Amino acid sequence: MSGPTVAVIGAGISGLTMSKMLADYGLEFTTFESSDRVGGNWAFGNPNGHSSAYRSLHIDTSKHQLSFKDFPMPEEYPDFPHHTQIKDYLDSYADAFDIRRHIEFENGVVHARRAEGGGWDLDTQRTGTRHFDVLLVANGHHWDPRFADKPGEFTGLTMHSHAYIDPRTPHDLTGKRILIIGLGNSAADIAVELSSKTLGNEVVISTRSSAWIVPKYFAGKPADKYYRTSPHIPFAWQRKFVQVMQPATAGRPEDYGLPTPNHKFFEAHPTQSVELPLRLGSGDLRAKGDIERWDGSTVRFADGTSEDFDVVIHATGYNITFPFFDEDHISAPENHIRLYKRIFKPGTDDLAFLGFAQATPTLFPFVECQTRLVAAWLVGRYAPPSEAEMERVIDEDQQKYTAHMVQRPRHTQQLDYFLYEHDLRTKEIPAGQARAERSQAVR
Repeated sequence: MSGPTVAVIGAGISGLTMSKMLADYGLEFTTFESSDRVGGNWAFGNPNGHSSAYRSLHIDTSKHQLSFKDFPMPEEYPDFPHHTQIKDYLDSYADAFDIRRHIEFENGVVHARRAEGGGWDLDTQRTGTRHFDVLLVANGHHWDPRFADKPGEFTGLTMHSHAYIDPRTPHDLTGKRILIIGLGNSAADIAVELSSKTLGNEVVISTRSSAWIVPKYFAGKPADKYYRTSPHIPFAWQRKFVQVMQPATAGRPEDYGLPTPNHKFFEAHPTQSVELPLRLGSGDLRAKGDIERWDGSTVRFADGTSEDFDVVIHATGYNITFPFFDEDHISAPENHIRLYKRIFKPGTDDLAFLGFAQATPTLFPFVECQTRLVAAWLVGRYAPPSEAEMERVIDEDQQKYTAHMVQRPRHTQQLDYFLYEHDLRTKEIPAGQARAERSQAVR
């Protein structure tokens, strides 16, 4: 099948999934990967520094929700596999669909620029400048750490959760006074691990907004097996229902020592943890509100109290970063990037993005449904609408998915997978096919 030459940046989850779909469609493509392995964030110890996995990490979404639709996780996997099993799964995926032969390892894209005659010129790590008709960006968004910006200076050890491996790597975190900033899944996991009495630490977790904690199991089954939003009932009604049910099933955060959240359930990304409430309730871990300022080894909190610490760990999320683009060309200030259906940049007709969303409750199938649309676009079976219509729909989708959320960089890319997938499958792809057919008829 003839078609455009395509470059994919990244061989993590999004790049692998896109590569598999391009191969299915018989398209000519090359996937550029800066590392020597596939897996991106799930490649523990990834030489390119893009993995945020720590030694004890297990997935927060159960295998039942996370599996690719056309490549289920092995039956013998536990409900919440360890990161090494996810890496093995991705390796098996790459091998099953013969993806590796399309990947140039240790040959990342250093600079990407629009070519004068159309397409993209890519400066690569070891093979010079290469030209492609279309560029697909799948470099991930969990590798460039964001730090809490507070006045003053902390004179103890400062690190980001991105660098955390275990209680003794890369730093000896035993017998220490430790402050963890943030209350997402990584913050919860690390706080639980470091607050074990066997390590002799005193651990405090600081949270600006607090969070609703959801259990990983409900009625003996992975809790996310019960989660499925409906496109046929107003999303706001569904949120109100779970907001009523959440305290009845998992309690309120302040019941076990967290500050009262400044938002309702599902107005910020919830935190999944079985052990965090237990550690808080057992007194192994304490919680504080927001930080006001640093003062040497002393941390002054917004409630007027202060405590001394040896270590501060920022579990405060990540920046969306495209180091290969000129910043004045394509960037995501405060994690805002306007993409039509989280894929297309209006005004740029030979560029697409994969995986740039915080999809609830699952990432792998979300990327799969994006790749179906992109592949159809590349072979002429889908056409996006006009630039003006794209801009209008971006605003509409932002209102639909994020207007009710706490307005922070963490939530700029939030969406519900089930509503998104239904929209692409039943509306957007058929509409795009009709647009493509009309365009071809005019020619």
